[in-house]
Amino acid sequence: MPQRTNVRRRDALVAITDHSVSASAVAEILAEKKINAVTTVPDLVQLALHDRLQGDPAITYLQCSAENQALTCAMGMYVGGLEPVVMMQNQGLFNCLNTLRSVGIDARIPLVILVGAFGREHDNLGQPLSDSSRVMVNRTRPVIDALGLPFHHIETAADLPRIGRAIDAARAGKCAVVVHFGHYLAWN
Repeated sequence: MPQRTNVRRRDALVAITDHSVSASAVAEILAEKKINAVTTVPDLVQLALHDRLQGDPAITYLQCSAENQALTCAMGMYVGGLEPVVMMQNQGLFNCLNTLRSVGIDARIPLVILVGAFGREHDNLGQPLSDSSRVMVNRTRPVIDALGLPFHHIETAADLPRIGRAIDAARAGKCAVVVHFGHYLAWN
């Protein structure tokens, strides 16, 4: 009986590892795209990326007290000549929808919002987000779609090029774009 438990744990660990992208790889893409500022309400899903960016001398890193503040500070950084991204959890994204509408749609500020899928079940990895039993997970994409904003889901390392495309889309369309990380970013 204990062997089966160990096999299940090993299989679960492999599944989780397959659905975790490297924080260093994400940071490299941001650097390649000349991102030089971050505003954030720190989140657990992207903690490894926070750690990586916070120590980067080429990044202006600003921790905010709320997601609305993170969006408006990023807008100010953009107006001031910086190229920011915003980092938050899925719950925070729901918290700041009106600010997202005003900054990312009405004001036409090209902001990339990196969103961590906090609360996603391990059983849902590799499955459609809509199959999650967690409201904050299964409703994120429909809400972003209803706003008419591009949504790029990052599930595995093969999805990493979507981040660069999201940055390009935000700049070309002068709009907000959501990059959604489906699982914790890997420390490396």
